[in-house]
Amino acid sequence: MFRTFSGGTLPPRRFRHRPLFAALAAVLSVFALAGPGAPNAVSAAQPPATLRAMTRNLYWGADLAPVFQADQAHLLGAVGAAFENVRRTDFPERAEALADEIAGLDPHVVGLQEAALWRSGPHESAPATHVEYDFLATLLGKLADRGLHYRAAVVVSDGDYEAPGTVDGQVRDIRLTDRDALLVRTDLPANVFSVGGTRGERFRRNLVLNSQVLGSVPLLRGWVDADVTLHGRTFRVVSTHLENLDAAVRQAQAEELLAGPLADRARPSVLLGDLNTTPDSATYHRLTDPVARGGAAFTDVWNARHPGALGPTCCRTPDLRSGELTLRLDYVFFRGPFRALAADRSGEAAADRTPSGLWPSDHAGVRGVLQLR
Repeated sequence: MFRTFSGGTLPPRRFRHRPLFAALAAVLSVFALAGPGAPNAVSAAQPPATLRAMTRNLYWGADLAPVFQADQAHLLGAVGAAFENVRRTDFPERAEALADEIAGLDPHVVGLQEAALWRSGPHESAPATHVEYDFLATLLGKLADRGLHYRAAVVVSDGDYEAPGTVDGQVRDIRLTDRDALLVRTDLPANVFSVGGTRGERFRRNLVLNSQVLGSVPLLRGWVDADVTLHGRTFRVVSTHLENLDAAVRQAQAEELLAGPLADRARPSVLLGDLNTTPDSATYHRLTDPVARGGAAFTDVWNARHPGALGPTCCRTPDLRSGELTLRLDYVFFRGPFRALAADRSGEAAADRTPSGLWPSDHAGVRGVLQLR
């Protein structure tokens, strides 16, 4: 029996001294010119709002296609093999490498995809509740071990699936809850960095897989967002994980973002995520083409800083022992008065592998450094 559940989540500026009269004249002229717009004069004196934003797919730990494709005779083995691969890809070990990436790149915000929660329980006693791996809690713990201060500002539970499998010679129910999350810094003063207006939702349009054993299984995906204020400038950050198996569904999910959390074209916005779309695809074109977006297009920070460079981010083999990155699927996009200062990948070099030889994920991460003008 297969079950799905419908539940849930800068350095300081240096000033030179000026004669008192000149300084006073400058202040008076600002207020005389600003009038009702005086708050803008205050914000203009703020330090530059330079945002470091990162997207990171954590990888569930297994390829689930054999589970969905299994017939009745092979379902227990397929589920058991998938969970054994989760064990072998050892998220606690990988989380050390992932935390090192975040420590090195020092982002203000991190969009996470496939922040899996794996649970088990006795067969046919759903829902399984014994936590085997909580990727989100583990990663936050590894960050704290390094003296880094992050919290999950918002989490959304996407798909929540349970099926029986043979584990350690016994039939047990194995449950996967797929989650998207937005991590944010907590160690900065509120007048420097603050986060509010958080939301997390599933998409209305999702792919439904049909299996002779599992029946109709909706592959639920979603998004999270927050209003971020950095040095007095407020903008929206959205993180998502779009469908990978069906281009029409993926396009529909992108349209939901554009009509939902990204609908306000006047608001500066940053879009993070594993978009499962390549730079030559219709979905990428829809997001980044000024004509398609009526002049309110997003800019791909990687292209802005590395024009013509492929910058692949996907995909390693399911065992995380081999495989080359050949596709660019993970992005930091921006819209509004930002300037792209830098774009980096993480977890793509041989030196990033764990002591046992695991890649941190089947994807590489991407960081963008953006200055809001």
